[in-house]
Amino acid sequence: MIYLIKKISLLVVLIVLVSSLKAQQELQFTQYMFNQMAFNPGYAGSSGNISVTGNLREQWVGFKDMEGEKIAPSSQSITVDAPIDFLHGGAGLTIINDKLGYEKNIALRFAYAYQFDMFGGQIGVGPQIELTSRTLDFSKLKPAQAGGDPVLDGLKEEQAMVFDVGLGAFYKADKFYLGLALNRLLGSKASYSDEGVFSNKMHFYVNGGYDYQLPDYPLYTLQPSFMVKSDGVTTQVDISCLVKYDNKFWGGLSYRYQDAIAFLLGLRYKQFQVGYSYDLTTSDISRVGTGGSHEIFVNYSFNLNFDRIPKSYHNTRFL
Repeated sequence: MIYLIKKISLLVVLIVLVSSLKAQQELQFTQYMFNQMAFNPGYAGSSGNISVTGNLREQWVGFKDMEGEKIAPSSQSITVDAPIDFLHGGAGLTIINDKLGYEKNIALRFAYAYQFDMFGGQIGVGPQIELTSRTLDFSKLKPAQAGGDPVLDGLKEEQAMVFDVGLGAFYKADKFYLGLALNRLLGSKASYSDEGVFSNKMHFYVNGGYDYQLPDYPLYTLQPSFMVKSDGVTTQVDISCLVKYDNKFWGGLSYRYQDAIAFLLGLRYKQFQVGYSYDLTTSDISRVGTGGSHEIFVNYSFNLNFDRIPKSYHNTRFL
């Protein structure tokens, strides 16, 4: 009975968070070190290649509402970025599909980063514009009190469009990187018809990492990294460390403060990278029988060398 009460309480809390839309709104990715374009526009073009990355995350697998419907967070993103010489920097595009409970978000982000050399490395600084379509199915919000809620009666799925901007900076040296980003700076608002007003919340990111090659084992590289994400009310801190072998295989651990311990695996084959992580939830949400969180990323990176333009030769026999 106590278990059931706890489960119902957590479900009510989740529904309240979704309906009030005051929870943290940005994506959560354990393998953040492989997809920084998704949250930092200053990263655009910094790899020197055309890079395409896809991420898929299923969080708190098995988390359902009282009617058995899946309400666990599910997130997908695709990012593309490339250096553009005549713009003295790089450009990037991010497409996001995010579902939390009865809310669905589809976002497009366009980013530009101006790059210059400083402090023995390269710095990229630039803006980002974002257009988000938010959909909330009010018909699935179930009132806690018996007899229903007349405010919710007759409501249906509603959609709102939101425009916002961001700003980011990314520093990259030979073995070290550091990123800083501010997303949803305008705090834009949009209305779901007459059922409520949605307000964006500014998010602040700081992340960094370092490559340390073991002196006695040069094929092995340690890659510690961190991520701090905050909306001014809630702050998440991730601390991670990967061990890479010959820059082809890696494995590691990550700890998200008061939330989860994650296990990471991955490999590189030619121009492809593939990674998988599993989050073992340590917060109270684990008490309702969730199956942890699964995440997969795939990256393809390539370079178009426009200098290699085939030259034509004239033969006097064929004029």
